[in-house]
Amino acid sequence: MNGRSAVADANAAPPACTAKVPAMSLPAPQPHAVSRLRSQRLARSSKPFMARGGPRGERCAGCRLQPSHCMCALRPLLPVDAGFCLLMADIEPLKPSNTGWLVADVVADTFAFGWARTEVDPALLGLLADPQWQPYLVFPADAAAAGRVVSDVLVAESPAKNTADLKKRPLFVLLDATWPEARKMFRKSPYLDHLPVLSLQGEQLSKYRLRRSQRDEHFCTSEIAALCLALAGEALAAQTLEAYLDVFTSHYLLAKQQLPADMDDAAHHRLRALRSAEPAAANKLPRQPTTIER
Repeated sequence: MNGRSAVADANAAPPACTAKVPAMSLPAPQPHAVSRLRSQRLARSSKPFMARGGPRGERCAGCRLQPSHCMCALRPLLPVDAGFCLLMADIEPLKPSNTGWLVADVVADTFAFGWARTEVDPALLGLLADPQWQPYLVFPADAAAAGRVVSDVLVAESPAKNTADLKKRPLFVLLDATWPEARKMFRKSPYLDHLPVLSLQGEQLSKYRLRRSQRDEHFCTSEIAALCLALAGEALAAQTLEAYLDVFTSHYLLAKQQLPADMDDAAHHRLRALRSAEPAAANKLPRQPTTIER
């Protein structure tokens, strides 16, 4: 599926956001892991990727939306102890509707890797073996052996058989793909077989409206990540990611319909209220991203 061309340097970072944003907004952040993976995937493409059904024309490099609907200035900054490892299907980083991008926006320690059946990135194996992390493979329980399935995450307040386990930070491994692709990735990734499988039960139905799903209980990547954060005791981060997805969905659909962004709707009000709570969330600055050698 991967053609080869010199479309771009695989290690080149995408340009900074050039869209007009309010005067009080923060400077555009540096490209995160999903953005960098997107650049690497574009470098292997033999032809431009054409997204189906989304808004046409120029897109902001920071949020993938049309410049008129740019939401880079709304990106939340939160101290989060948990991390995410996104194992992404081949073209998933290229899709402007991909919500793993939003997870990387909110959680500094988000890592992204492309998935292939016949090879695995050594940096991914190194991350999963890093002693600072306790990885959890997030997937439905009915796909895994009963002995692997867990429903809780070890956090500082939880009892543990080994006190060393409490020093580890939770790392949630998400298979970022369509559901048929994710099931294939689960079956054909033997290097994940030793990980506990975290099975989540969301009380609400998915609100994701940018792609069709055959089942309402199938959550998008950002919704799954919010459930993981809540389970890890990161309530503010979970609520903020939920609100951030709602704002992204609003901007995306209004751009598609050639309507102006509604900065005063309920989604924006909720996100602003949650962002105003950020300084009180912790007496520390947002965690600096962990770097890994590739």
